[in-house]
Parts: sequence; structure tokens; C-alpha cells
Amino acid sequence: MCRRGPTGTAETSCRPAFTLIEVLIVVVILGVLASIVIPQFADATGQSSKAVFAANLRHFAEAAQLHQFDTGEYPADGNSGQVPAGFEDYIDTAKWEAVTPIGGVWDAENQDEGGYASAIGVVFNGTGQTRDDLFMRDIDALLDDGDLATGVFRKIADDRYYFIVSP
Repeated sequence: MCRRGPTGTAETSCRPAFTLIEVLIVVVILGVLASIVIPQFADATGQSSKAVFAANLRHFAEAAQLHQFDTGEYPADGNSGQVPAGFEDYIDTAKWEAVTPIGGVWDAENQDEGGYASAIGVVFNGTGQTRDDLFMRDIDALLDDGDLATGVFRKIADDRYYFIVSP
């Protein structure tokens, strides 16, 4: 594109401009690069939510052990998503009452016939996203042996996955 001088004559310097085709090619290239990069960011977000969940679960399990050490009892078996009575002094209640980083709500269980005395875990009750066994196996691998049927992190019902605090 050349400019005209004040007298109407062409200036000696001309600047080339981008054509519409060149601009469209650049937009397509940026779109292709974005389609490659965005799924990697989504996977990183999924991995970080699993790691945060595992860290919170460990913290709550350690708090349950401290509660037992101080009071002689594990946290009471209560309603899912609600802090068990007496446990509020050992944990951040806002974290317990919020949706977990992977969906679902926190829960404390005491059950002799289930093969454990106390457990802390997640219940997928329609709050947030519900996760399947494949997803939860990844978390089990962070905490334990990667098998939801054995170890300290187990699936105890269709929608419940718990860290066994005391066998």
C-alpha cells in the first residue's frame, strides 16, 4: 500500500499490507495450536484436583487420628457433607462443608461390620461432578496401591470411596 504525498504524488516508500488470505491463514494456524495446547491444560487441571483431594483426605484422616488420641473416640458417624460433632476443632470446617475438589461431599464413617472402625471419604450424592472407578483408581494410586478393593483407600459402596483411618 503506497501513500500519496501532500501534492498528490506517490511517495517513494511503500508499505506492504496483509491480505485477507494471509490473515485467515494466521488465524487457522493459531486455532490449530490452541486445539493442541488446551487439552493439555485441561488434563493438568484434572491432575491438580486429584492431588488436592488426596492432600485434603490425608489431612482429614490425620485429624481423625488426632481426635481419637485426644478423646478416645473417632469422629462420629454423621450426615454426609456435615462436620461430625466434636470434629470441628480439628479441621477447617469450610473445607469439609464445601464440595470436594473432585465433586461429592466429605463424610465420616464408623462401622465395625465393614472391616474398619473409622473412615473418612467422599460420597457422590449428586453434589458437583460424580466420578467413576477409573477416576478414583488414579486417586488410589496417589494414596495407596491403585486397587479400590484393597489397601487404605477403598470403594465401600457404589457412590462412596473412603480412606480407612482405623481397620
